[in-house]
Amino acid sequence: MADYNRYGHGYATQGSAGYGQAPTPTPSAPPLSYSSSSYGYSQGGYPSSYPPPQMSGGFGFGFGGVVVTFPPGTHPDVERAFRAADRDGSGAIDELELQGALSSAYHRFSIRTVRLLMFLFNNPASSSPSRMGPAEFVSLWNCLGQWRDIFDRYDRDRSGRIDSHELTEALRSLGYAVPPSVIELLIANYNNGVSSNGALDFDNFVECGMIVKGLTEKFKEKDTRYTGSATLTYDGFLSMVIPFIVP
Repeated sequence: MADYNRYGHGYATQGSAGYGQAPTPTPSAPPLSYSSSSYGYSQGGYPSSYPPPQMSGGFGFGFGGVVVTFPPGTHPDVERAFRAADRDGSGAIDELELQGALSSAYHRFSIRTVRLLMFLFNNPASSSPSRMGPAEFVSLWNCLGQWRDIFDRYDRDRSGRIDSHELTEALRSLGYAVPPSVIELLIANYNNGVSSNGALDFDNFVECGMIVKGLTEKFKEKDTRYTGSATLTYDGFLSMVIPFIVP
């Protein structure tokens, strides 16, 4: 039977597509505090520059009179970030608006990473898969706060990038025992095909980590006995992989 840590078996996933929360770290990583909200993390998930949270009523109106409902306990700064991005007051934001909102708080995300995040966090049953509502936005925002904490923890030289060794440790702390050969491929993918002496910035780390997490969860659906192997049809394989490599 496969080691559960290989697949992150103990992870808590929420949200419409199973990505609404960052994975629960293994005992090797400092514990992260959860809020009572069903959508994400408490204050620890926000950038360190944010003030202590003051609980919001959770309701409001966009410029166009559209009712915008946030999950209970949403940090006021997250609400403000969403409203600032939702320029037309429609109650939903597109990928460019999402890119602006996330880049202003966390990091300058590429549109490729933003599209992947939009795919992972949006409700698959949504009538507007190219637009994100406030609940999904809060889940994504809080999750990125946790990924930022992990990135900073393993970027020990404070270079703003993590190398292959640091990436291996960071993914292992999340429960993903990724073999060295795959780590090399991941590093090379973001360094013009060169794996040696390569490193990932936060944007690449998020994209890389979300792909590993997402594909692992998809594989687990097939490997129901946790043996480390599964049988997939060609169509099933393509359906599983393509959304992650062509966001």
